[in-house]
Amino acid sequence: MRRAVERRTGGTELMASVVGTFTVDPRARAAAAKRRNRGEGRTAWAFVSPSVVIILGLSVVPVLWSLLLSFQASDLVSPSRWVGFANYRTLAADPLFREAVGQTVVYTALYVPLSVVGGLAIALLLDRKIRLIGLYRTLVFVPFVVSAAAQGVLFSFVLDPEFGAANSLLHQFGLPAQGFFSDPSQALYLLVAISLWSGTGFCVIVYLAGLQSVEPELVEAARIDGAGRTGVLRHVVLPSLTPVTIFLVLFQAINALQVFDLVFVTTKGGPLGSTTVIVYFIWEKAFKSFTAGYSAAAAYALAVALLVIGVMLQVYQRRVKR
Repeated sequence: MRRAVERRTGGTELMASVVGTFTVDPRARAAAAKRRNRGEGRTAWAFVSPSVVIILGLSVVPVLWSLLLSFQASDLVSPSRWVGFANYRTLAADPLFREAVGQTVVYTALYVPLSVVGGLAIALLLDRKIRLIGLYRTLVFVPFVVSAAAQGVLFSFVLDPEFGAANSLLHQFGLPAQGFFSDPSQALYLLVAISLWSGTGFCVIVYLAGLQSVEPELVEAARIDGAGRTGVLRHVVLPSLTPVTIFLVLFQAINALQVFDLVFVTTKGGPLGSTTVIVYFIWEKAFKSFTAGYSAAAAYALAVALLVIGVMLQVYQRRVKR
């Protein structure tokens, strides 16, 4: 019995000594963890720093530089001169800028609702299981992939007043030839039509994805309650698609307010300035008139307009969610 107790006591003391050997001071453990975190942080920054430099160099720095430039008189060649808010005051009184704003508003007011409503209508038609449905969806989306510059070149040939296919087709039906891009009363609306041809496909694809999230139980319950197609669309489908609609309105509005390449390739702001939109006005003032400060002020006026639209849509979306 005595030897057994001694063996037990010796084993306990040995275990205690082993545990004591591997017990680490909490302060030492915290210091080691801090060193490890610092090492991981340095490694992470080593991987992220090239992207950070690119983002700062290509986005943040130019934005801040253009903001300072909007308060200066500069032609990008000679030394700049600080003029304060003079560029903004001149901009507010510039009839050409007001005209560009008005034409941009008309373009946006036509393009955004027509592309969104048209996209929803086509998506509802394509949201069914029929033969070759994948082909139809692809054909609708293909124009969106074509660049605006390519679209401009294509339609410049098709709508050429003298040699274009459009006037040839009108002649076959005994209709008078049209001026198209050379007619100030038609040019802006033709740009809207071309943009709808290409931009509606994006709305269709987004709406098709949104329609997959509409709960079939709600649709079935509405039909059991006696709702027809119109009732299901109005009370079930459209409310479920509200977040998608808000996103598309914001996305299409931003694209419409920033339209430039299609105008540049087709009309170059003409005829008689009838298609001069805000971004083309900014480009013209910066690289034709060489009034970079004035152009930067116009660019920030556009940025404020985009910010206001984004905030308004966000507020509306939050109210809808409530």
